[in-house]
Amino acid sequence: MDATLLVELFCEELPPKALKRLGDAFTEGLHRGLAKREMLGADSAARAFATPRRLAASITRVKSASAPRAVQVKLMPAAVGLDGAGRPTPALLKKLEAAGVSGTDVSKLQRRLDGKAEMLFADTTTPAMPLAQALQGALDEAIAGLPIPKVMSYQLADGETTVQFVRPAHGLVALHGGEVVGVTALGLASGRTTHGHRFQGARDIELADADAYESSLEREGRVVASFGARRAEIARRLEEKGRALSPGFVPPEALLDEVTGLVEWPAVYVGSFEEAFLAVPQECLVLTMQQNQKYFPLAGPDGKLLAKFLVVSNLRLDDPANIVQGNERVVRPRLADARFFFETDKKVKLADRVPQLASRTYHNKLGTDLERVERLRKLASRIQSMLPRGEKGRPYADRAALLAKADLVTLMVGEFPELQGIMGKYYAEADGEEPSVVRAIEQHYWPRFSGDQLPVGDVSIAVALADKLEAIAGMFGIGQQPTGDKDPFALRRHAIGIIRILVEGGFDLALDVLVSYAFEVFPRGMIGDAHTDVQVFVHERLRGYLREQGYSANEVESVLSMNPVRLSPIPRQLAAVRDFMKLPEAESLVAANKRVANILRQASGKGESFANADSNVLKEPAELQLFNSLATASRAAQSLFDKEDYSGYLTAFAMLKGPIDKFFEDVMVMVEDPLLRKNRLALLSDLRQAMNRVADISKLAS
Repeated sequence: MDATLLVELFCEELPPKALKRLGDAFTEGLHRGLAKREMLGADSAARAFATPRRLAASITRVKSASAPRAVQVKLMPAAVGLDGAGRPTPALLKKLEAAGVSGTDVSKLQRRLDGKAEMLFADTTTPAMPLAQALQGALDEAIAGLPIPKVMSYQLADGETTVQFVRPAHGLVALHGGEVVGVTALGLASGRTTHGHRFQGARDIELADADAYESSLEREGRVVASFGARRAEIARRLEEKGRALSPGFVPPEALLDEVTGLVEWPAVYVGSFEEAFLAVPQECLVLTMQQNQKYFPLAGPDGKLLAKFLVVSNLRLDDPANIVQGNERVVRPRLADARFFFETDKKVKLADRVPQLASRTYHNKLGTDLERVERLRKLASRIQSMLPRGEKGRPYADRAALLAKADLVTLMVGEFPELQGIMGKYYAEADGEEPSVVRAIEQHYWPRFSGDQLPVGDVSIAVALADKLEAIAGMFGIGQQPTGDKDPFALRRHAIGIIRILVEGGFDLALDVLVSYAFEVFPRGMIGDAHTDVQVFVHERLRGYLREQGYSANEVESVLSMNPVRLSPIPRQLAAVRDFMKLPEAESLVAANKRVANILRQASGKGESFANADSNVLKEPAELQLFNSLATASRAAQSLFDKEDYSGYLTAFAMLKGPIDKFFEDVMVMVEDPLLRKNRLALLSDLRQAMNRVADISKLAS
């Protein structure tokens, strides 16, 4: 009989940041395990439940037992299993017994080629598997496969048995319809009793059947069991309260997920604090409230922080005054700490903190943070000289690079590392530093993540590029490249940052020059030469970046296969490629270019050499026509290329379709005459060079 299956593990408080992942994995593991054992109906569906004190799964259309199934058991090669008279050998008899099909009539064994050998197979039927047996196996596998962030070891009530799990487990429910399924897990035997909210619900809840789980918990236990439903309820209550005070309020997704993992019966209340605390930079207050207290700060229409916050509570009360006042009492010391850190930090100028960086090790092979700062100063100054503001901006780039890391030794950043750069901006502003320097101190970390804003202004861009290039060059130079999924120094993020600044900012800086400058700021012998590896690394990240922008693999490869060192024109080159592919002549020209590329590659492989085509050696009308048409198209295209009209440049060569087709119809390239052969190869080489200055269109062939 098919019925809904419910399995619940009741635990002590689970880690909130991992709760949803644990709940989903538990359900997926059970569903997969039961499916593998053929215990599920065709339209069976699984639903995950996860609260701070439970992981549960509800799976519909679960069978009470699997059906017997006819199978063929592979035994051994016929030559080994049967003697010359067709009688079973001792080896075959032993195999039949091991396979659970002893006594099988040998004459009824199936013979079938398996690879090169004729194999023996036995027909048999697997017995029905009861649900308890199947669930036990699936439950064991699901628990073993949980993505537990940190395993705990604890003893069971017998004082002897040690169990390992994410948190101590105290209850196990397993119901198939209304019947308890006898399984065990983590030293617990299954039953039908679950538990409600610690303070507002029934302590013990006897579940009538599996389908009653969610409604019984909510009605009797004051528990919203579904992570998704609970999250949606919290979001609704937050927005209802928040937008009444802050019209643009949107709860941060990560914090919303975390508080969903902290409560079972959510309520939202408004708290407040003294406005005097607003004199502290609001980033500090926001981080204090979000990170330490899991509160939701509120901002006014102008974006400035209000002296109010939202707290998600695990208690729904008609009069929440005590909860609100308690949270207000708790947050004040946190805000007072932030104010103390800020006021104390301001007593020492950023510039006076720079020498303290000598006591901080950046990397044991790359020296201290102070040594790194000196490298950043040199690199930022050189990059600044290449930017529009040029040499006039060098003193500011040097000053910003000098101060960029000084906030690492402040009290505030020591407490909240996420504020590095942000606090440097505030302290530099308080010290009266030049505005472009102040801005660069904060923005040299930008972009910090996908979609983050880019640094603004020459000085900010110079220091941001220097920070990322120096990090990549240094780590590659000591052999600390990212491997697989491991990237402890965030070098992939740095590479994407460089790409976005150059491409989206439109800065015409050569990547190979920037990389060379980055290596040159290191003392001789400190790092190895990894210029090429770094450029390849950045280009690989560029491929991924462009694919995310919606370009096809062929489009991206047509441009990047030319190993461009200037990244800023690439979007215009890709746009030109797309425009070109819309031309009626495009398909034919792409195929011709691919053919030309293959001919030239094969000729080079045979030792052929060729320079520019000589019109005096041309013989056939078709090659003369191609030579003249190419010259005409190239003259028209050159001025377009100089103006960076890449679409116009590629379009100018559309006129070559006819001459190219005629050339390949009438002309033999690899003729016996070496002079004629060399000249025809040279003509094709000229054609390829002319047509592929914007992109290698042969790469566009599907």
